[in-house]
Amino acid sequence: MSGHSKWSTIKRKKGAEDAKRGKIFTRLGREIVQAAREGGGDENANAKLRLAIQKARAANMPKENIERAILKGTGKLEGADMEEITFEAYGAEGVGIVIDVLTDNKNRTLGEMKRVFNKFGGNMASVGSVLWQFEHKGAIILKGDAVDFDEVFMVAAEAGADDVVNEDGVVVVYTPREQFAAVEEALAEAGYEIDESELKWISKNETEVALEKAIQNLRIMSELEELDDVQSVSSNLMMTDEALNAFETA
Repeated sequence: MSGHSKWSTIKRKKGAEDAKRGKIFTRLGREIVQAAREGGGDENANAKLRLAIQKARAANMPKENIERAILKGTGKLEGADMEEITFEAYGAEGVGIVIDVLTDNKNRTLGEMKRVFNKFGGNMASVGSVLWQFEHKGAIILKGDAVDFDEVFMVAAEAGADDVVNEDGVVVVYTPREQFAAVEEALAEAGYEIDESELKWISKNETEVALEKAIQNLRIMSELEELDDVQSVSSNLMMTDEALNAFETA
């Protein structure tokens, strides 16, 4: 799993660069709108909204942007209707890819994703053909390199976590979807600082491909994540350090 931690690090670096240009704010704003629409505008009573706001603050999204997005979600400001959709696809060599989107125009989003696959290889897949290879779980990454693994394990397990792993010095807590908010809250109350937390699709088994094809799949994932409507991209690609280093330096 260490490759996935490194991929997350690469994405965070890019996210920081995008945030400087304000590019990421549209995506984060939509996420806040949808969360507020579904569960109300009180982040203390709406775990999904709280997570969306945390991500926005981490990206230095202006406070007024966050507040405006909440108002849109609660119907106090006009805003387009958003739809959450999970798409399934195949990358190079049949690597499974799952794409979560939040869009006000499904056809536009689908067209943009198809252009990525036409450019780099792969294709969209039928419903259910890829998703069975994944589980929807919470993933919570803790800050700090001096975190006591055993203590984290006890706190997380008691709150309902599935697993706690050390991925190249990074402590990651995995939770069932239903226990995600409870585990996150328990860790915060125990004094742990959370670096990143999200609901994501975790592959049950990884697919190993040749270096060239691995880089091709990483390019597909990176290009998909560039799209404004895309919230997250997951795959069952085995991410080796060799492939990730080659991708990052390309």
